[in-house]
Amino acid sequence: MLAPLKWFIGIIAIALFAVGCENVPNTSTAAENENSSVNSESSTNVASTNTATQNFQKTTLIKGLEHPWSMAWLPDGAMLITERPGRLRIVRDGKLDPNPVGGLPEVFAVNQGGLMEISLHPDFAKNRYVYLTYSHGSNNANRTRLARATFDGKTLGDVRVIFEVSQPKSGGQHFGSRIIWLPDRTMLLAIGDGGNPPVRLEGDFIRKQAQNRNSHLGKVLRLNDDGSIPKDNPFAKTANASPAIWSYGHRNIQGLAYDPVNNRVWSTEHGARGGDELNLVEAGKNYGWPVVTHSKEYTGGEISQERSRPGMEDPKIVWTPATAPSGLAFYNGVRSADAQRANRFKEWEGDLFAGGLVSRDVRHIDLDEKGNVVSQKSIDIGQRVRDVRQGPDGFLYILTDQTDGELIRLENK
Repeated sequence: MLAPLKWFIGIIAIALFAVGCENVPNTSTAAENENSSVNSESSTNVASTNTATQNFQKTTLIKGLEHPWSMAWLPDGAMLITERPGRLRIVRDGKLDPNPVGGLPEVFAVNQGGLMEISLHPDFAKNRYVYLTYSHGSNNANRTRLARATFDGKTLGDVRVIFEVSQPKSGGQHFGSRIIWLPDRTMLLAIGDGGNPPVRLEGDFIRKQAQNRNSHLGKVLRLNDDGSIPKDNPFAKTANASPAIWSYGHRNIQGLAYDPVNNRVWSTEHGARGGDELNLVEAGKNYGWPVVTHSKEYTGGEISQERSRPGMEDPKIVWTPATAPSGLAFYNGVRSADAQRANRFKEWEGDLFAGGLVSRDVRHIDLDEKGNVVSQKSIDIGQRVRDVRQGPDGFLYILTDQTDGELIRLENK
């Protein structure tokens, strides 16, 4: 009975640890709330993080958002913002409309689950398509869904589920859910591994599904804009593999960004107890989880003895202690005849900006032309950062994950 008792005590320890780290009830599990004071040496492969030179100011634009998760701009400059409990809000002329957008599907809003990503079709001005990711189901059987709808400026219409994760799971952890668009009008959709031990699926810990190429869990998927699967996906003609898979071996990606200059895809990924990652994600590649990882078990001890293995991709940065990364932006500046707009944060062009839930900051990650990490600096926000985006005006926008969440803009001084 000693081993089961030890495991039970460990699970109780996780629960107490999670409660201790929570800033807001039911915001997330310990997977997103690893305390940065955990006694662990830095494992990053670049110089220590420094505080960024303050050549900008933080301006709070909107308050009163309930756990905002994602944002997208309409062609007229208005902004759509998702709230995890299941609402879609609109900001016009700097003011939050008190009435949520109508027509949303029912969501499973428990722990990390709820209404998550929002993304507009690249041809939104013509087709009015809006895409939403959300968790659906019950505590015993739920999954990430992708829905497409039309938006008339007030209400969603013709809401259709165009894709859902192949396997239902239990609990409210690790839904992933970020979306980016590629130049060929296909999308990449990140899906989490389903959760931490003791959550199980098919007789084993669910996290092992990240290495199962028949499963959507722990993957980046590539889809057409109608939810169908492109015929040129890397595993489209591979036996015993889902044709939707673009990359695999991921734990829980909540930051995904596309570099249009160099045609690169970047992701930030939650580790467990430390071991958060920045990855350069490529088609057909295996990113190792949970076979290779810098993370530790929440109960203590190793998840794996391996930190690297041939045939598996190494991260560009490992963050230990954890930052709990969420939201990722590639800054490519503004192409404008207006010199003031064109020169906003010109020194940031070609760099990444990664939000942190636990670190309560945005990491400015300086990249060289080959995609190597040169350095990283911390931009203190003082709140849990859920999303980071470059706006059409060239400023950086930040959503904070709180019951009274904020929309913040970084502006030139």
